[in-house]
Amino acid sequence: MSNQLELRHLKYFLAVAEELHFRRAAERLFISQPGLSRQIKQMEDDLGVTLFERHNRKVQLTKAGAYLKKELLLTLKNLDQTLEYAKLLHDGKKGDLKLGYVGSAMQNVIPNLLLAFEAKHPNVVFNLKELDNDTQIQELLSFNLDLGFVRLERVPKGLELKPILKESFCLVLPKNHAVTQESFKSISQLKDESFILFDPKYSASYFEKVMQIFDDSGFTPNVSHNTIHAGSIYKLVENGFGISIVPESLTTTENKNIKFIKLERIKQKTTLSVVWNRNNRNPILQDFLELVL
Repeated sequence: MSNQLELRHLKYFLAVAEELHFRRAAERLFISQPGLSRQIKQMEDDLGVTLFERHNRKVQLTKAGAYLKKELLLTLKNLDQTLEYAKLLHDGKKGDLKLGYVGSAMQNVIPNLLLAFEAKHPNVVFNLKELDNDTQIQELLSFNLDLGFVRLERVPKGLELKPILKESFCLVLPKNHAVTQESFKSISQLKDESFILFDPKYSASYFEKVMQIFDDSGFTPNVSHNTIHAGSIYKLVENGFGISIVPESLTTTENKNIKFIKLERIKQKTTLSVVWNRNNRNPILQDFLELVL
């Protein structure tokens, strides 16, 4: 690579590669459009390759340009993480870990893991975000997350998925509901009820597994509400808007106006898994995986 090629050239290239428009890229970079065009031309001359095909106002990446965009995004993300890690070390921290999770993982799993990890590895900064499954996958692929806690059966190439908790489903009923743990025989007893379920957009695979419970029970539920938060489900159940089905890990609530019935006899179980990008170079991630796995 020519000594004239600098980090700024790479950032200029990525701006054009993402915008596919020199004027918009120049505005994003706060430089002039002619100046940006000269810098990109210099970069192409230094590399000896054509990165963009220019047709009047239309700009397209060449095969070489598309490859360079993909690799540079990963390289610069790793560079940013390396610099961030160096700053943490300077501040007396050992590093940081960015975690994504579906809500049920925060009930017991994540707090217990963080306490156990912190006992062995103090001075680590944790950044926690509650995110749906799909968003976690995209954030892991772009290295914006180090580790996710998801309810998925499979993940894209490049990610690793390991189950850590397999659990039963539970019915959620108002406290004074006629069906009790003793009188409950089958979910078909509740076929005339309205059901409040987690939104399928939050976890399509989880929603499909819940629907299989109804299929096996011989009826299609009347779904009156969809939500993404367990707290919202409990409030709706408490106030008589319907009943619900949730993972057993979500039964640890202080709401005394609802009750749970464990669905022990059904074949469907829900699995909480950890997922990470196998190309993630964060050293703290490896320490955390040793604890989890």
